[in-house]
Amino acid sequence: MFTGLIQATGAVAETYTQGGTLRLVIDPQGYAPASGRPVQTGDSIAIDGTCLTVVSLDQGRWAFDAVPETLDRTTLGHLAPGDPVHLEPALAAGEPLGGHLVQGHVDGVGHVAQPATEANHWRLGIEAPPPQGANHLADYLLPKGSVTVAGVSLTIASKDPDNPARFDIALIPETLTRTKLGGLQPGDPVNLEVDLFAKAVVDTTQRYLEAQSHGSAKPEVTAQTLRDAGFLS
Repeated sequence: MFTGLIQATGAVAETYTQGGTLRLVIDPQGYAPASGRPVQTGDSIAIDGTCLTVVSLDQGRWAFDAVPETLDRTTLGHLAPGDPVHLEPALAAGEPLGGHLVQGHVDGVGHVAQPATEANHWRLGIEAPPPQGANHLADYLLPKGSVTVAGVSLTIASKDPDNPARFDIALIPETLTRTKLGGLQPGDPVNLEVDLFAKAVVDTTQRYLEAQSHGSAKPEVTAQTLRDAGFLS
């Protein structure tokens, strides 16, 4: 588990493919773990919000392997040498939970719809990916709820009433300083992980509504239906 609080921004040093698996070599640059414990082989590190395992260490660089399933669901396959990446070690028992519980299991790749600029009060607009199967990531994006964008724990500031897939997040100066979010441009892909508890609530409500409808058309989960079910005030 992770918290979505970025420890450092490293850089891609090297990438190459072997047997369909991507070997990703990261230069951690100024990474200094709060625990003081150095990174070891076998450790879990979130790279832009994707949980990966350190497979080797060489001259201060960390190597990871990303399998095709990971490449299909994340932005890792698009990384090139020199690209910045967010780094966060797995949460240790007893450490403060300052963000929200993050699994490091990316739900989908969204795209920047509006870059964060001072003119729009440093709001970053994101568009969630299209639906895959019965569910849409937009179903789990609740106003004032949590979402992880490129590994960063953030709060959904608002949603577009005309486009449920579009949402905005507000960035404070500290986030702009410690992450790469302020430099994202329209169209840039970003890993998205919806809030674990939001997913549980929405899925539970969906099953409840389907049971009540007795096989009729699938009902829509909205903020109002969540309120009616007692999940929102």
